[in-house]
Amino acid sequence: MEKLLKLFSIAPLFLLLGILPLAFAGHDYGQALSKSILFFEAQRSGYLPKNQRVQWRGNSGLNDGKASGVDLVGGYYDAGDNVKFGLPMAFTVTMMSWSIIEYGSQMASSGELSNAMDAVKWGTDYLIKAHPQPNVLYGEVGDGNTDHYCWQRPEDMTTSRASYRVDPSNPGSDLAGETAAAMAAASIVFRRYNSAYSNELLNHAYQLFEFADKYRGKYDSSITVAQKYYRSVSGYADELLWAAAWLYKATNNQHYLDYLGNNGEALGGTGWAMTEFGWDVKYSGVQTLVAKFLMQGKGGRYTEEFQQYQQKAEYFMCSCMGKGSQNVQRTPGGLLYRQRWNNMQFVTSASFLLTIYSDYLASAGKSLKCSSGYVSPSEILSFAKSQVDYILGDNPRATSYMVGYGNNYPRQVHHRGSSIVSIKADPSFVSCRGGYATWFSRKASDPNTLTGAMVGGPDAYDNFADQRDNYEQTEPATYNNAPLIGVLARLNGGQSGYNQLLPVANPKPVPQPKVNPTPASSSNPITVEQKMTDSWLNHGRTYYRYSTIVTNKSAKTLKNLKISINKLYGPLWGLTKFGDSYSFPAWINSLPAGKSIEFVYIQSASPANVWVSAYTLA
Repeated sequence: MEKLLKLFSIAPLFLLLGILPLAFAGHDYGQALSKSILFFEAQRSGYLPKNQRVQWRGNSGLNDGKASGVDLVGGYYDAGDNVKFGLPMAFTVTMMSWSIIEYGSQMASSGELSNAMDAVKWGTDYLIKAHPQPNVLYGEVGDGNTDHYCWQRPEDMTTSRASYRVDPSNPGSDLAGETAAAMAAASIVFRRYNSAYSNELLNHAYQLFEFADKYRGKYDSSITVAQKYYRSVSGYADELLWAAAWLYKATNNQHYLDYLGNNGEALGGTGWAMTEFGWDVKYSGVQTLVAKFLMQGKGGRYTEEFQQYQQKAEYFMCSCMGKGSQNVQRTPGGLLYRQRWNNMQFVTSASFLLTIYSDYLASAGKSLKCSSGYVSPSEILSFAKSQVDYILGDNPRATSYMVGYGNNYPRQVHHRGSSIVSIKADPSFVSCRGGYATWFSRKASDPNTLTGAMVGGPDAYDNFADQRDNYEQTEPATYNNAPLIGVLARLNGGQSGYNQLLPVANPKPVPQPKVNPTPASSSNPITVEQKMTDSWLNHGRTYYRYSTIVTNKSAKTLKNLKISINKLYGPLWGLTKFGDSYSFPAWINSLPAGKSIEFVYIQSASPANVWVSAYTLA
């Protein structure tokens, strides 16, 4: 778990020169992508769905929020503990969503888009619960002090599950701003797959931004138990700009562009030149987004202000690459180095910004201008790739810092759930202090492999100790993985000829293919009806969004549904895949009489063939 961070602005950092990463064989980025997304299932809190793939986990935190009269079941544990911290969780959702927005097509081509979207939705479903009123947001469940006193798997925890919130009397602009950003970014992810859910997320984002802006204050002054673990050192100004940028990206509403243009100086967007980006400090992320708006020709009367944002974004890129006036330190093996505690979070977030910016520049036909000269988009991407390759094993220790990837990866991860035998293998209760005596102190590999987890990583000299009590290096975190999935998708799938500056919203209408619905009949009480609901042109190709409604027209409850689909060439959302067929989505297991479910898919072809191949009525 992250403790206090010190805010670095433009203070000089030391660059260790002359030693490049060791050359190794190429990596399987597709496998790494699959594993990095799978990790989020190990971090789930609440009732686990029937398609849960991390089988050693069980239900947990089932009474969260009950004492406060609110349902806060669900969400993610942030790292190796059992606390739900709102600020890093929301940032995790924002970065997962951004990864999908930029590289969702590459994820779809490798079969991981639906898993990535499920990971986002697990987070947003919780964030919706945590925002029960326009000006109320719950920002933490549990507390780090009592949690760290115990070493228990989530299914056994006996620690405090108190809930903490911000409201007008106890504001938290940074927390509310980040949550607004998460909701807005996720609304883009779901826009073509579940428009009702997308609109719900946007409504929450609107309210949260207004709450954050109107009632200003740092969240850790209101939720003081968070100060030791996730203190908002940078304050809330960056989150206000961050939220406005995401709301503009999600809505194209001029109000939010005005906010960025009018408040850039006052809130630091045009002033701070940063060398870090993460759950606390968002300036480099805001500046990169605004630079994209500028390259898309959306600057208008704010062009001069947005150029200042872009200059600061490019300061970050140049500093990371060692080509600026003041550069980010690197280890002798070439890894970006910011701090000894969970340094990898900064490596993955920087790699993501570098990757998307390289594609923005390539789409605009431009290069990056640094103090040492011009840098091509391909050179920027190559550097981001070098950081990922280091993570996956191209380093002086030949160690993969992603659990389960390669042969030499951390085996004693600082993580309660993975270090204690699964409750499914041994349901015997693990007590608060007994867990330390029996499991934490074991000098042996974890009984459960935390596949895909990105641990804290090596020190400034590439040294790493695979020991469970070495929490600075062996503890994973959700926000380590969230930006990484985007970079892995890009490295695995390539650019695919996609112009990263193309707008996400408002596609151009195109001719519609004919869709023949399946008629209802008395002999078939389960009907399937398809319709084309949207279409657009992208890089000369026509894409169609198809909505499919499955209706139970019987007088009984539909169970054990099995849907078969062929001629499906694009991503599908709203069903759970089992082998060669599909079943109910994860959040339901039956369909009452007269009710329907909807799933959607996108492809540049005529509609797929969909039929019900098996079911039972009870």
